[in-house]
Amino acid sequence: MAAEKTFENKVKKFLSDQGVWHVKYFANRMTKSGVPDILACVNGYFVAIEVKAPKGKPSDIQKWNIEKIRDAEGIAIVLYPDQFDEFKKMIVTLNKNVTCNNWFEQFYFDR
Repeated sequence: MAAEKTFENKVKKFLSDQGVWHVKYFANRMTKSGVPDILACVNGYFVAIEVKAPKGKPSDIQKWNIEKIRDAEGIAIVLYPDQFDEFKKMIVTLNKNVTCNNWFEQFYFDR
């Protein structure tokens, strides 16, 4: 578990350094099971990240939630340490793409 926590902290630091809004999801008896560890919004894209240590495996409920997020057009991944460089490229690319955020903000903030 220590290896997973260390990697998770590395992922959160990278997201923070990129200016990405994110939250660590804590599962307990009051919350939904199987939700990915980190929920992020990258330039308008919903990104859910299930962080795993090198030999970790997602549970069936984690896989189910990932598929539901993908079905809803969100980005959901299981991220292992050996994929971190590719993950960073994905986040940087998403962060550069133009989305409809400015359009949405005018309707939300101009009231």
